[in-house]
Amino acid sequence: MTAGVQAKRERLWRRVWRHHVPLGVASGITVAALYFTRPYPDPIMRGSFSTAYPALFLLLATLSIGPLNLLLRRKNPVSQDLRRDVGIWAGVVGLAHVAVGQMVHFRGRPWLYYVYPSGQHHPLQWLPVRHDLFGITNYAGALGALVLLVLFATSNDVMLRRLGTPGWKKLQRWNYAVFALVAVHTAGFMTIEHQKLWFVTTAAVGVAVTVALQGAGYIQRRQRA
Repeated sequence: MTAGVQAKRERLWRRVWRHHVPLGVASGITVAALYFTRPYPDPIMRGSFSTAYPALFLLLATLSIGPLNLLLRRKNPVSQDLRRDVGIWAGVVGLAHVAVGQMVHFRGRPWLYYVYPSGQHHPLQWLPVRHDLFGITNYAGALGALVLLVLFATSNDVMLRRLGTPGWKKLQRWNYAVFALVAVHTAGFMTIEHQKLWFVTTAAVGVAVTVALQGAGYIQRRQRA
């Protein structure tokens, strides 16, 4: 075994034990705690809810690591293992939420999340695409999931080498679009479901802190430049 292969293997195992195992355990415990403490009688509804918040906060953590590195004057490489691994788990839990969420309201008819049922009256009868709050919220979530899937699939060393550092970094910046779409999706469903104040406050504070960190990180980069 060459020294390069050995070094890659050691790095992989370090990531597994330092990042993936703790992140997997924490995600599993959080999902289970939310699932078994929600009062919803429908297990699919509980599954959707219990994966939504861990996915949101894993995404927020992904976007917070870089600015925190800048503010704490740590190294902030283009590709950092911790940031990438948190992003991987954000993708895993987020896509699980999407899969479960498509079965909550219309069992076996997921297209009704995006188009009106035949015969249902709505303001623009010539436009069957949902344009109410429910539709906008679902379209935001679906678009966010598609972008997240692309980022999830390219979050590895192979794609970094293939795309090159500038191209890979440009692609990963779509994480900001995911953040905006997920924020719209979260706010929309909290409004539709009349979610409890505690969960609304928690999500709002998390989003606000992330935006503040991103702003502070941007200012820090400009000052250094």
